[in-house]
Amino acid sequence: MNMRHLNILWTNADPLTSHHMVMMYATNSMLHGWWDSVKIIIWGATAKYVAEDTDIQTRIKMAMHAGVKFSACISCAENLGAKEKMEKLGIEVIPWGKPLTRILASEEPLLTV
Repeated sequence: MNMRHLNILWTNADPLTSHHMVMMYATNSMLHGWWDSVKIIIWGATAKYVAEDTDIQTRIKMAMHAGVKFSACISCAENLGAKEKMEKLGIEVIPWGKPLTRILASEEPLLTV
């Protein structure tokens, strides 16, 4: 059986979009088995939003509990002063340039929000 992996590139720091699209779809995807795995890639302004907003932090913890994986761009996290907070939340913080390029060059699904 082929594993079905979904990557979500999350760059939109709008709370409504974050709550009612990114977190809702990712969490429900895992709870309902729509995908075998879901990884949310935090990039850009979203890093600052995640570090500062307690409501989205709660939603991230709920998504993690459902099995959603989170990873963040280290350059964005460092430039926006968010690295330490994201690591405390259990979010992987790594260089994402090469992995994102690999995803884009492959047939692996990538949803960009």
